[in-house]
Amino acid sequence: MMSSWIVVACIVFAFVLVIRKRRDARNLPPGPKGLPVVGNLHQLGSQPHRSLFELSKKYGPLMYLKLGNVPTVVASTPETAREILKTCDVDCCSRPYLACPEKLSYDFNDLTFSPYNEYWRELRKMSMLELYSSKRVQSFRHVREEEVNSFIGFVEQSGLSGTPVNLNRKLMSLSAGVMCRVGFGMNLRGSKLEEKYGEIIVEAMQVMGSFAAADFFPYLGRIVDIFTGLRGRCGKVSRELDEFYEQAIKHHQQHENNFIGLLLKMERGELDLGKFRLTRNHIKGILMNVLLAGVDTSAQVVAWTMTHLIKNPRVMKKVQTELRERIKDKDNITEEDMRDLDYLKMVIKETFRINPVVLLLAPRETMNDVKINGYHIPKKTRIQVNIWAIHRNPEIWKDPECFIPERFADVDMDYKGQNFELLPFGSGRRICPGIGMGMALVHLALMNLLYRFDWKLPEGTKIEDVDVEEIYGLTALKKEPLQLVPIVTQWT
Repeated sequence: MMSSWIVVACIVFAFVLVIRKRRDARNLPPGPKGLPVVGNLHQLGSQPHRSLFELSKKYGPLMYLKLGNVPTVVASTPETAREILKTCDVDCCSRPYLACPEKLSYDFNDLTFSPYNEYWRELRKMSMLELYSSKRVQSFRHVREEEVNSFIGFVEQSGLSGTPVNLNRKLMSLSAGVMCRVGFGMNLRGSKLEEKYGEIIVEAMQVMGSFAAADFFPYLGRIVDIFTGLRGRCGKVSRELDEFYEQAIKHHQQHENNFIGLLLKMERGELDLGKFRLTRNHIKGILMNVLLAGVDTSAQVVAWTMTHLIKNPRVMKKVQTELRERIKDKDNITEEDMRDLDYLKMVIKETFRINPVVLLLAPRETMNDVKINGYHIPKKTRIQVNIWAIHRNPEIWKDPECFIPERFADVDMDYKGQNFELLPFGSGRRICPGIGMGMALVHLALMNLLYRFDWKLPEGTKIEDVDVEEIYGLTALKKEPLQLVPIVTQWT
């Protein structure tokens, strides 16, 4: 009997040695040891970007983790990000299965979460031409100016009455108003989203950024998500958005000289999308990208910028002085005015650095075996690029926790995907296609807010009370809304 147990023990020991040898032979990146079944999921916590950054300090710039059943590699430095997003982009640019995005994108019929395939390539080509090209961005200039003027009118009335403005909410309203007109050809006012657009959009971004159990445990995970309520939340958001898409599509069946009209023509086969024929679900999936990405990111960038300016009076004074000296009593601020505002550009870059639009880039999945940073990464491995870690790395940035726009004064660095130290929109094939559209609104809104008003905190609030914590989601949401009192100046 004893000899039988010895034989069994020897077999198990030999099996473990073989597995370990195979792992070593594959030369996987180093990483923390995981628990049975859950792997390293328990180490992520409520703020995975911060937890992964701390782990990277111990295990290096490229880490291997097992998240449930999913092998995952995390990149935390510009060098590893460059290898993934540029050098090996063609092998690392697909998307893994994600439960909530599957629901909201109508089975991955969108641009953001679709796997890398011929459909995605045709869709991106069409989107860049018809919605995100420089020519199209400029054609919607009057929409941005009208919506910003309306927004500034509200701020001015609040200033005259001394009423604090919830900037997060009002900026979301501004951004939603622009995107509804640009992407859907209809006003936010009177639409299915008018009363609760902010709640729905924020909830959508949070559920899509959630770590759903179904993403890591293909069978039991769905049941877990039902009990946690995530599946129900995702379904509710999906139904709310679907009603809005239906309203927009119905409105545009008689007015087709716009983006939705273009999609409807493709659905009927009147326009070509390669060998693909769009269905109604394809159209709704594409509209999801236009609405959610367009509304949330622009609003968050402006809100975070104003947050850091109110916490840093020196920077606020310097950027307002630049604006008021270079624009000079101008009644109508235009997008061209941004060209001369060097310090404001630095302020925006520093905002992107310290509070990037996304904390972890939307996960990628390798389509082939690939070598990254000298390590072997097998096919079907999930890849996460930790933008927050790259932007807060003290080996790259001096005093990374401090808001110092001047760090960009003598540095030729942009945020459009070519400088891997600053990647708020990602890089490579999966870079955000709407940078130009979003930044045009960011520039116009900030120029008006900083030129026309001085700003103070509500009575009884101190600078140190201003919250700078983020909520983890698909985008970096501000935990507490920014409330400021505008002071109408002689420049208005």
